[in-house]
Amino acid sequence: MFISFEGGDGSGKTTQAAAVERRLREAGVPVLLVQEPGSTGLGMHLRDWLKRDMSTVPMAELLLFEAARAQLVAEVVRPALAAGRTVIADRFIDSTLAYQGYGRGLDLSLIRTLNDAATGGLTPDLTVLLDVEAGDAIGRVAARAADSGRRKFEDLPIDFHQRVVAGFKELAALGDQRWLVLNGARSESAIADDVWAAVTARLRTGARGQRPGG
Repeated sequence: MFISFEGGDGSGKTTQAAAVERRLREAGVPVLLVQEPGSTGLGMHLRDWLKRDMSTVPMAELLLFEAARAQLVAEVVRPALAAGRTVIADRFIDSTLAYQGYGRGLDLSLIRTLNDAATGGLTPDLTVLLDVEAGDAIGRVAARAADSGRRKFEDLPIDFHQRVVAGFKELAALGDQRWLVLNGARSESAIADDVWAAVTARLRTGARGQRPGG
């Protein structure tokens, strides 16, 4: 089974991705958690560049994300799925549509074409979208200790984040049955329970992974 977590900066997706990974491990399910961009040597290098450099134009930014994704899918995700592991991705194809498409204003059809080329058509079995208003989410981020001297998407103007959040909602509304949209303003435990219920239900239907024990 292939699960992706999506949402704007500060939505809590990283916390929830880690929580479901932990529950799957405890249930005896072989599982792997990956992060975009990251989880490969190339991905970490590009992640560092994208956080550090202020001059990267939107089209170059898009192509760097797609390069990191192509490497991640070929090197990590597909081999793990082929080996019978459940893979959890902290961001995947929909983040590029939301950030570089709705946020940056790049052509959505082009992004979909590049996503398909980078992944070879791989799509998650379940995509969890944590819906949090942009202002509230950025407030969460501002409360964290920032990495000194590093650029973050969180530092972009609020209207950018509003476009991203609206983009995610539109993608989910127009998407297929893989989407699970949850109110990200609730408690972490309540969200985690809803995610776990959705994951176990899909595993029992015979998706790519294995059923959790018990």
